Order: sequence, then structure tokens, then C-alpha cells
Amino acid sequence: MCGIVGFISPDKFKSFQENLPEALASLSHRGPDDSGLFFDEKAGVGIGHRRLSILDLSNAGRQPMSSDDGKVHIAHNGEVYNFREIRKALKGYGHHFRTHTDTEVILKAYLQWGIDCLHRFAGMFALALWDSRVRRLFLARDRLGIKPLYYYFDGGTLLYGSELKALMAFKDYERTIDGDAIPLFLHYEYVPAPRTIFQKTYKLLPGQYLIYDGQEMTSHTYWGLPERRPDEEKGKERGEIEALSELDELLTQAISDRLISDVPLGALLSGGIDSSLVVALMQKVSKSPVRTFSIGFREPGYNEAPWASKVAEHLGTDHTEFYVTPSEALDVIPNLPEIYDEPFADASAVPTFLVSRLARSQVTVALSGDGGDEQFAGYVRYWSTRAMATTFQRLPELIRKSLGLTLGKIPSSWIERCYVPWRGFLPQGLRVANFPDKWEKLIRLMHGSQLPDLYRMTICIWPERDVEGLMGGTLPESQYEKIFRETSDWPLLSRLMRVDQKTYLPDAMLTKVDRASMAVGLEVRVPLLDHRVVEYTSGVPDSLKYRKGKGKHLLRKLLAQYVPERLFERPKVGFGVPIDKWLRGELKELLMDYLSVERLKKEGLFECNLVERVINEHFAGKGSHQYRLWALLMWEMWRERWLAG
Repeated sequence: MCGIVGFISPDKFKSFQENLPEALASLSHRGPDDSGLFFDEKAGVGIGHRRLSILDLSNAGRQPMSSDDGKVHIAHNGEVYNFREIRKALKGYGHHFRTHTDTEVILKAYLQWGIDCLHRFAGMFALALWDSRVRRLFLARDRLGIKPLYYYFDGGTLLYGSELKALMAFKDYERTIDGDAIPLFLHYEYVPAPRTIFQKTYKLLPGQYLIYDGQEMTSHTYWGLPERRPDEEKGKERGEIEALSELDELLTQAISDRLISDVPLGALLSGGIDSSLVVALMQKVSKSPVRTFSIGFREPGYNEAPWASKVAEHLGTDHTEFYVTPSEALDVIPNLPEIYDEPFADASAVPTFLVSRLARSQVTVALSGDGGDEQFAGYVRYWSTRAMATTFQRLPELIRKSLGLTLGKIPSSWIERCYVPWRGFLPQGLRVANFPDKWEKLIRLMHGSQLPDLYRMTICIWPERDVEGLMGGTLPESQYEKIFRETSDWPLLSRLMRVDQKTYLPDAMLTKVDRASMAVGLEVRVPLLDHRVVEYTSGVPDSLKYRKGKGKHLLRKLLAQYVPERLFERPKVGFGVPIDKWLRGELKELLMDYLSVERLKKEGLFECNLVERVINEHFAGKGSHQYRLWALLMWEMWRERWLAG
């Protein structure tokens, strides 16, 4: 994996040329092995690259890489897994190769097919290519948005980079906050693409490319998630056995493709269905035991390490596990604003960083199971939203809201004490971790009416009404609403999964994994998000994804062919940390400092009385507000790191 940063600015070339080394240094964690710079003063172009050597470790793989005639230059972050097949095809056209890298294949694929080369790539990538023959910059991002790419445009200046901090390293970069981005962050826990926290700065969307010729900048979509609705009738005709066979073949191929590496390789194993299946298929095609890594916590409800260990033992992997102490986890928190250089409030970034650091101590590349929930109805919120949409919404609005108000008065601490002893006796779909938070979201659902509103209440951190009270104004629209409109005639579960695939997956899940892993120089590959797998699962009917109160039906059936069901049929835990406990204990002083009335009044963004009320309710056990407080804490820590002074 690597980091890229560059610019086009004929009028300010000298200034940006001077700043580019510093901008590139800010990405050294993404590429600790090598670095390179390219400048074209006449065109006002600069390109920088940090390299994490994965394929062809020799100096021949150094970037930016130039074409044989020195007229086209590329910097690339990621991997194109089918580069060997493309290379073979290019040789048939007369191309010759100096390296064994996928970067050279990308470059010569562009020389052969132009922008259409994107359709031939299977992998994860963000690339910048300067074609001096036509004085054109070409930026592109992979289909699912696994690798990030930011850009800033202000008239005659275009900046781009793998992370926002690289853009901020340029002294002429404008750090002007986008006022609409803050309420969106508080609502979703991330800033939804294509927005960023700053004005004039954007995320290139998954499956898009951008062209800038010095006069006009245009963005285009070269791939999108299949627009067809899953066909239930076709699914019934095809049958489960055939679907299992097809999925097994696709996933096995996707995983085999991702085992190409010239450096040590392993897998992140949580013990859940997705990561266990990835490891099982890795072990199936590997000639030696796969190296697997997991971390554990002593706190009940947050520890899957024993299950990961059992799966590893059954599959015969070379397993490493590490139990994290509270102090080791808490030590990560001050670094989060640096790692996530845009406000980001997913607390599972902490364990993601820790397991990445553990894996990096032995390997440079690791496979993970990310992407299964969004394709196979794995989240509890899918089922609860469907239940509310089909059952509770039949009740008259007055009765529904009255019931919600009554149940909402029950303290969350009492709910948890009553729930935990009975969890083992409940149906699978009702056995969840962090039940007080789930209960609170369930109560909120009773106030909803339309599907987008219902689902919003299950995923939001600060509800829309509270965001308005906290900051004034209304919550801006994002891709969330747009996708619901585009899928208005789809089956309910398919609509919810599609919303997550286009928003939560790239903007939260993949962002979390990319920054946490790259912070320690670990490349993470996600076979469940191979675009060929995603295209296939998009056409699989909901009945093969969700059945009898359980999601991931096909994945469960497939995993059962490799791992006994007793090792994975258990309540979904998720990959989290005990934020509630920490905020009441070790982090209380930090929280009270950053969210003090004095600090908030000085900043002038938030309604201090509302923040104070939420804090008091949480500490008194009258509400489960840990994620709202965490989001505010992450904002204040980010603001101090990147805007202070």
C-alpha cells in the first residue's frame, strides 16, 4: 500500500513545489519503504509517492513511474490483483516491461486503452496519472471505494492526496470549515462523501474518475453497483445449493487473487462469520498454515478472542492473540485525530488499530472479512427496521408515540440489568451486545413513519431533532436520501443494504480500516468486496440472505462446510470497545475538559445547555448517550489538533 499527493497550479508552482516534500512526509506511515517526486514546471505539475513495497521490492518499482518516452507519469496506491493477465494481454500488443509491478501494468494499460483501462482492473486502488501529451491529469478510485482519494479545487489550483493531512500540509490550502459538514458528522459519525469537513475539498466517489486539463474539471462514473433488483422468483428457481456453489467459487477466486505478495501475509480473525469464512478459504488454497491475528478484551460483551482461537484451532492456522489492557486501548485515543485527519467517531477504530498493529509485527499484508454485513443482511438494524416497518407502523400514530414515550422513561441501567440474565434464552435475532443502546434506538423507531426516517433512527448518533437543537438550522441532505429515492420500488432489505453499500461502507467501515491499518504500515485486503462478488450478491434474493430471524444465510451455510456451526452460531458482538465504561471512569476527566461549558462557549458551535443535559443524563444512568458524547469528544479533539492557532 502507498500514499500519493500532488498538484496542478501553474500560477503557484514554486510555492507548491516547495511544500510537496512536507505534504509527502505526512504520508510516510502509508509508505515507509521509499518515496519519490516528479515535477513538470512548464505545466505546473507535481506528483509525490510514498511506497510500501509489496510487489517487486527492487528499486525498479519506485514511483512516480514514467512511460518509456517520459511523457506519462503515474503514482498509484493499492493493488490490481489481475495485473498478470493484463500484462500478458499487453505483451500481445507489443508492450515490454521493466518491472514485475502492477503499477507498470496500469501505466501501460492506460497507454493502450486510455481511460477505458479502468474496466479491466480488479482490485483496490487510487491513482494519479499525468499525461503531458494532452496536458491532462487523470485521477481514479476503485469501484467500492476501498482506497481513499481527496481533492481540492479552487480555480486554477487542483490538489489531491490519499489523506486530508497531505492537503493541509500545503501552506496555500484553505482550511475553511464547511458548516453543513459538522451536523452531518454528528448525525452519521462521519462526513458523508463527496463532502469533507472543509470547503472546496471533496472525496472522489467510489467507481469514479476525474479529468482536469487546466481549464475544466469533470468527474465521471465508470462503474456502479448493479441497479437491478434481486429477483426472488429467479432465486427460488436457482436454489440454495447452486447459489452456494457459485458463491464458494467466486470467493475462493477472490481470495486466491489476494494471496499474491512478495512479503509476509496473514489474516485478521475476529471469530465472526465473515472473517472465519475468509480464513477458511485462505487455508483451503494455501500450502502452509495461514497466520491469523486477533485481540481480546477482558470486559464482558466485547471479547470474541476465545471464539477466534477455536476457529483458528479447527482450521489449523498459525494463530496469534493479544489481550488488550484498558490502558493500552486508552493510549490510542489521543492519536485518533492524527490517524483520522477528518472528524470520525466510530469507536471501533481503537480495536481496529490495535489488531492492525499486532498483525504488522509479523506480516505486511492481511486479509479481512469486511463487507459481509452490507451484502448479506448481517446487521441487526436491518431486521429491526423491517419489523418496525411491517408491524409497529400498523399501530395508530398516537398509540405508537405514546408507547415510545412510556418505554423511553425506563432508565437504561435498569434495562441492562433485566436483559443480561435472559439473553441466552431469547431468539438469535434478539441476542445482541450493547443492549441499552439498541433499546434506545428501538424506542426512537416508534416515532418514525417512513422507511428512511425509521432506518435513520437506527444508524444515527445524534438524532436529527437533537442536531437541530445542538447547532440550529436543519440537517443537510446527503447521499442517504438520494439512494432511498433511487430504490423506492426495491424490496425493503435490499434498499437498506444498498444505502449502506453506498454510504456507511465506504465512508465509515473502509475509512476506519484504511486509516487504522495504514497508520502502522499494514496493507489490508478485503476479498468480500471483490467487485465480481458484489455484482453477484446484488442479484441474490433476500430470502437467501435473511431467513428465520438470521442474516447471512448463504454465508452461514458456506462457512458450515468448513467450520462446525457451534463455533459461529452465537449472538453478534461487533468489534467495539466499552466506551460507556470508559466515559464514566478513565475518560471522564478528558470528556469534562473538552466538553466544558467554558470551552464550548468559546467555540460557539453547540448549545451548551443541551450538551450539559446529555452529560448529566448519561452519568446518572437515565440515558445511554456514550456514542453522542464520543462524537462530541472526537470533534473537539480533532478541532484542537487541526484548527487550533
